[in-house]
Amino acid sequence: MYAYLLNERKKSGKTIGQHELVSLINSGEAILVDVRAANDFSQGHIQGAINIPHTKMSNRFVELEKEKSKLVVLTDQYGQHAPSAGKLLMSKGFEVRRLKGGMIEWKEQNMPVVRKK
Repeated sequence: MYAYLLNERKKSGKTIGQHELVSLINSGEAILVDVRAANDFSQGHIQGAINIPHTKMSNRFVELEKEKSKLVVLTDQYGQHAPSAGKLLMSKGFEVRRLKGGMIEWKEQNMPVVRKK
């Protein structure tokens, strides 16, 4: 079972760390998509993140088409929903990575978050 889960995660993009994400975003090479529910997103997210909840990704991935030349980095709370969203985006031709540890690890590393007002 563990091997199956590991294989499924690989199909949804490799993981990257917090500092690599910041570098990619600052250089304009990547966009960040937060796949958490809108309520969770509004309580604290990474600056510049686009919120497309994983439950709506199959209908809303077209919103990312204009950014298709960039790497798409996905984040969620713990890493539980980004793999399914990543798999879908990869099947649509996007290059995808997942933020290691999601928002939990981002916050544990004392990285900045913004709140939607």
